Amino acid sequence: MRLEGKTAVITGAARGLGRACATRFAEEGASLLLLDVGRDLDGVPYALGSDSQLRHTADLCRRHGVPVVTMTADVRSGTACEEAVAQALDRFGSVQVLVNNAGIAAPSGKAIHDITEDEWQLMIDIDLSGAWRMMRAVAPTMVARREGSIINVSSTAGLVGYRHFAGYVAAKHGLVGLTKAAALDYAPHRVRVNAVCPGSVRDDAVVEGRMLAEIARSLDVSVDEHEEIFVQAQPTNRLIEPEDVAGAAVWLAGDDSRQVTGTAVTVDGGFVAR
Repeated sequence: MRLEGKTAVITGAARGLGRACATRFAEEGASLLLLDVGRDLDGVPYALGSDSQLRHTADLCRRHGVPVVTMTADVRSGTACEEAVAQALDRFGSVQVLVNNAGIAAPSGKAIHDITEDEWQLMIDIDLSGAWRMMRAVAPTMVARREGSIINVSSTAGLVGYRHFAGYVAAKHGLVGLTKAAALDYAPHRVRVNAVCPGSVRDDAVVEGRMLAEIARSLDVSVDEHEEIFVQAQPTNRLIEPEDVAGAAVWLAGDDSRQVTGTAVTVDGGFVAR
């Protein structure tokens, strides 16, 4: 119960890594406010997490006996981010942890000169600016209480480049930079800010993840072929499991990492070590 007595806000919690983090945080005793957009968005060429999936995540978490509140929120809206934090404070009194997990993998799969203005703006607005908006909303209460851990879910794409994914790579690199800058801003106030950089995460049916499938679709290759390519590229010759990333997030959220801030923790089977 490493997170007992803590309240965590998790964005993009309807499925995938958001659900994996939410259920693991619940196992560790955290009270939870779970956020997701809960609908599809114009310009994103695949189905996003639904309201029913968000409710299912909440049900899985409640099985561990922790209080859970859900809310649909679009991280492109500063007002929505502020309302989410206000709801967490109203229900739980404080927020100790923020997991910025909301993000999209596409529109992608094209060279830089083929990316439209709208496609570029959409990727940056969700994957980078959305995290900034949530940080801006939650930081004042953490600073006032002189406690907090902010965890930004970046990617190996935040550390290296990938062909035909310029928008995603730029957003995730930006998120690592934002993490480092925020860590320096808030270190005097005992608020820590770190990034988790997952490698290729397996599309696990339990958490309904589909990131790898969407990347394969963007590249116009089969999912099986795409997974095999990534398995061969991993020094460990294994895909990352959602619980691997959730475990890293739990550690960063808890007191065992109290002196860790401004860092990017890779969960990538050694991919970026080469």
